[in-house]
Amino acid sequence: MDDGLTPKGRATRARILAATAELVRRKGVTQTQLDDVRRAAGVSGSQLTHYFHDKRTLIDDVIAWQADAVANHEPALDSFAAWHRWADQIVARHTGRKFQGGCDFGSLAGQLVESSPRTRSHLADGYGRWLDRFRRDLAAMRDQALLRADADPDALAHTMLAAMQGGVLLAQTLRRPEPLRDSLDAALARLESYAR
Repeated sequence: MDDGLTPKGRATRARILAATAELVRRKGVTQTQLDDVRRAAGVSGSQLTHYFHDKRTLIDDVIAWQADAVANHEPALDSFAAWHRWADQIVARHTGRKFQGGCDFGSLAGQLVESSPRTRSHLADGYGRWLDRFRRDLAAMRDQALLRADADPDALAHTMLAAMQGGVLLAQTLRRPEPLRDSLDAALARLESYAR
């Protein structure tokens, strides 16, 4: 990645993005102020404005950063066992958070999807990248004959992501794991209905 930044500059920028993402998860976009970000990231005001011109630029870059995290760090989901591990990890992660804050990316989407066409486009791109990862792994399962030929990777990818996002929101609202576990189990059952 040639962004013109030194390794130290990249590290500082990543620290700002991580601090902003955590603040937004805990407090929401509107309650997160640039001074909060500066303090949380341990940077000066001039450093913050060097990397991000304004709050809108910062939030748009947090969206892209969260999308990168999803696209690049999701483990391979090319077996039934891998999908079950994925579901178990999601339940464990949100249980560990006591169901507060919701999905890092989904929370951004919920707060910002109607804020501007440009921001909605960034969010759609992030979800698109997540769905692409799922779609590729599901297509690999079909190619390996783990799934029947009539299994549709697009439909299954939508099912898995929607079950996770909706389940996380319900678990966050109700502060209990059952909605998340039940929605993921239903999605896994649909996936397994296509097993050869």
